Amino acid sequence: MSLTYVIPDIHGRSDLLRDGLAGIVAHATGRPGTIVTLGDYVNKGPDSKAVIDILKADPLPGWPLFPLKGNHDAMMVEALRNPARMQWWLERGGDTTLASYGGDASQVPSDDIAWLDGLALTHLDRQRIYVHAGLDPDVPLGRQSGRTLLWKRYPQGYAAGFGGRHVVHGHDSLVDGPKLYEGRTNLDTRAWRTGRLMIGVFDDDVPGGPIDFIRTQGPPG
Repeated sequence: MSLTYVIPDIHGRSDLLRDGLAGIVAHATGRPGTIVTLGDYVNKGPDSKAVIDILKADPLPGWPLFPLKGNHDAMMVEALRNPARMQWWLERGGDTTLASYGGDASQVPSDDIAWLDGLALTHLDRQRIYVHAGLDPDVPLGRQSGRTLLWKRYPQGYAAGFGGRHVVHGHDSLVDGPKLYEGRTNLDTRAWRTGRLMIGVFDDDVPGGPIDFIRTQGPPG
């Protein structure tokens, strides 16, 4: 049995990311699996720089890692490349990200900006589609817009997947999550604020939702 571990929105909580990765290793009991991270590595929480550093450094060598882009990651890239968008970003959590780099946009390494900008918007395996926000069920996968993949919010209770695959996403933060439906799983529990990170564990050979969760609990933000 091979497993995929899915880490939702971290938002600068490097403490939760470190503990979550340790929890994944303990759960795997020596059998490396695949890790998918659903984006939103930056903004709101206290240490966005450390989150990026961890993920860029291949935190679990030998484990395939698929980091996806979130809307907050895209916001950071846009603001740092277009000063006209800077205030908009700062007002939406970018102030904490900038503080983690020393408080000056010029101190953000160009490699970090390029890494965020180059992240994929989706990851597919035999059973599932992984995406930050969601997919439009009426549009073929290859024609989904970046705005949809990064910003979509599903109607409350919407249970369908996409093209026969289960959809795994974050973005829509719910403190009483994760939310599990027949065709989709929303893993975002507003971890940056609640201190509760829920990592989904999926069996690569079995369709549908998670078979287990790894819970990481830290102090509230």
